Amino acid sequence: MRILVTGGAGFIGSHVAEDYIEAGHEVSIIDNMSSGKEENVNPKARLYKMDIRSPELDLVFAKEKPEVLNHHAAQIDVRKSVDDPIFDANVNIVGMLGLLQASVKHGVEKVIFASSGGAIYGEPQLLPAGEQTALDPLAPYGVAKVAGEFYLSCYHALHGLNYTALRYGNIYGPRQDPHGEAGVIAIFCESMLRDREVKIFGTGEQLRDYVYVGDVVAANVLALDKGDGARVNIGTGKGTSVNELFTILKEVLGYGKDAVNYPPRHGELEKTYLDDALVFDVLGWKAQVGIERGLEQTAAFFRDR
Repeated sequence: MRILVTGGAGFIGSHVAEDYIEAGHEVSIIDNMSSGKEENVNPKARLYKMDIRSPELDLVFAKEKPEVLNHHAAQIDVRKSVDDPIFDANVNIVGMLGLLQASVKHGVEKVIFASSGGAIYGEPQLLPAGEQTALDPLAPYGVAKVAGEFYLSCYHALHGLNYTALRYGNIYGPRQDPHGEAGVIAIFCESMLRDREVKIFGTGEQLRDYVYVGDVVAANVLALDKGDGARVNIGTGKGTSVNELFTILKEVLGYGKDAVNYPPRHGELEKTYLDDALVFDVLGWKAQVGIERGLEQTAAFFRDR
């Protein structure tokens, strides 16, 4: 299968592209390298160093003739989306529309979209949050992800373009960027390895659904053949607190200091984690890597690089 992965030099996208190649697929990558790294790119992939908003996007689609578009390229910083919502919308909404237009024009059969279960539900009243939870994003980043899902539904109705939207929890693991939704893990690792102060904003009891990147890759592989027209959570069904992350990483990395608490960040969610029942029914997917093992593997990556 010919697959075009946007953001394929970045944290999650590079792992996805790698597994697609190992499964025998033909993979091309578009990445503007703003946070992506060439060292993350499998040499068997064809890399186009360009923005998804580039006027040359059409040429890439014409040359590569992808059957599947896996869309991970994004402005991923939630706080930046609050500070500059126009830039966020330009990348995450207008950029996606350009990809969908090119997909229709060049005969793409399916789009796999990296949505965000951590951002689109806001502060859910009932936990774990299922897919029927009201969409109530509290930052422009989440609004753009909701818009992306609705555009997918619209393009399916208008043009027959198939899709699966994967509503990610907080993804962590090797190659992680400190600016993403689970950036706290990368920040903790780097601070501990440099024996610097580790900052915890608020009480540290904020709960998030942390999902290991290897499990997320498995969902992207399954979505090639399943989940048509579905929007599913990619989560563990459990919340883990920032204090728990600190305690595990402190032991794994042999960090000798206590964390330092700072005032809470304005607008930060208190508790959110995702119901994982539907995705098992739709894709046959369930997270396999527990938080302790996942953090051990992530810490090893930061320690050894």
